[in-house]
Amino acid sequence: MQSHFIDNTHCAASSGLSIPMIDPSDGQAFDAIGRGNANDVNDAVSAARRCQETVWSKLPAANRGRLLMQLSAAVATHADELASIEQRDCGKPTRQAIADVSALARYLEFYAGSCDKLHGATIPYLDGYSVLTWREPHGVTGHVIPWNYPLQIFGRSVGGALAAGNSCVIKPAEDACLSLIRVAQLAADAGFPAGAINVVTGYGHEAGDALVRHAGIDHISFTGSPVIGTRVAQSAAERHCPVTLELGGKSPQIVFADANLDAALPAIVSAIVQNSGQTCSAGSRLLVEHSIYETVMTRLGQAFRKLQAGPAALDLDLGPLIRRTQQQRVQSMLAEARATGIEVVAEGQIVDQAPSSGFYQAPVLLRDVAPVSRLAQEEVFGPVLVAMSFHDEDHAVELANATPFGLVAGIWTQDGARQFRVARRLRCGQVFVNNYGAGGGVEIPFGGVKSSGYGREKGFEALYGFTTLKSVAIRHG
Repeated sequence: MQSHFIDNTHCAASSGLSIPMIDPSDGQAFDAIGRGNANDVNDAVSAARRCQETVWSKLPAANRGRLLMQLSAAVATHADELASIEQRDCGKPTRQAIADVSALARYLEFYAGSCDKLHGATIPYLDGYSVLTWREPHGVTGHVIPWNYPLQIFGRSVGGALAAGNSCVIKPAEDACLSLIRVAQLAADAGFPAGAINVVTGYGHEAGDALVRHAGIDHISFTGSPVIGTRVAQSAAERHCPVTLELGGKSPQIVFADANLDAALPAIVSAIVQNSGQTCSAGSRLLVEHSIYETVMTRLGQAFRKLQAGPAALDLDLGPLIRRTQQQRVQSMLAEARATGIEVVAEGQIVDQAPSSGFYQAPVLLRDVAPVSRLAQEEVFGPVLVAMSFHDEDHAVELANATPFGLVAGIWTQDGARQFRVARRLRCGQVFVNNYGAGGGVEIPFGGVKSSGYGREKGFEALYGFTTLKSVAIRHG
């Protein structure tokens, strides 16, 4: 059984209870984690506070950077091991698991280089005064990390917090946390002081709730659903704790008649099947100009029929969904769509080698989906792409903005003026023009508006969220 990692030490859950770890590819338990509670969280927060006050806050920024660089190198050295853990934990195809490890190494490398470049400013003021600002860490930051991209979200969240000078307590999802326990051990081996990185496993309603309510947490980073995100924000507000929320999306891909379809269509397919559609920024809504709508439906249908889902180790187009309840939710939404007459253009295949006990869902392309329908408004979190047509630019923008979410959007057009016009009118945190995802974009700030949350992670911008600004006014005559 896997244990918590607190104060650079593996330790059992105080409850003595455990949670089975299920391989999504076959539905079978292969390990277990400790079922953490408020006592374990308190131990982790205490360790983080000691580290923050005695070691981490006193360490020169350049030295923090060197430690992060050493951890990045350790992740690269152990890439195969980490990818294997992530693959079994999350059901990721081999290529995706390897890509996630590479992304973690890059996040740590990026933030390693930023540690000694987070500067304050001097402000012109009255004669006889010198005014300056300092960027200071919050202190102890809490990180609630979901199951879809544990390694990547650790990198963009914990990596940024550590670079800014915070010590961290992490509560990973109970479905997928083994890779983060291993990374915490690698950090200790790389020389991170005890208490800088602490991992407490367990259920969200127990360990997660205890973490976001703990008075010793000075900032919370949460990635998850809008419903739970609201509860996290409410809990934090009771003690005026700042929060960064990334709460998912219903992101549109807007395809104008002049788009290069040879470039657009493969990217559109990838953006909905990557990680089996279990991606907050998945391009799950396809908006196509009416004059090319039938052409796009025909070509996408051909592509979808070739897609294959199967066990992670086969390294197909997509693996299983994370758990049985997620599979049932996706199947329920598709059954509802069929019952209401929504047309299925094409479906992919689940290969014969896929165990019936696994949590598989073939990719599905639906057309003529009403903008107000559940499938067009809610995050499916599965490989389901819903398509609809638009008449002109204004109509495209109207449809794109017509959900509660505002995380990411894609625009496909060769018209340079239109690229800027539409990008400015879309209500979301990221816009990709003639691409989708920009290859991961570690350097590019990420976050949403509306029900997709607030605050930014990734890039240098994240460091501002993981610090507080102090103004100092000195009167010297």
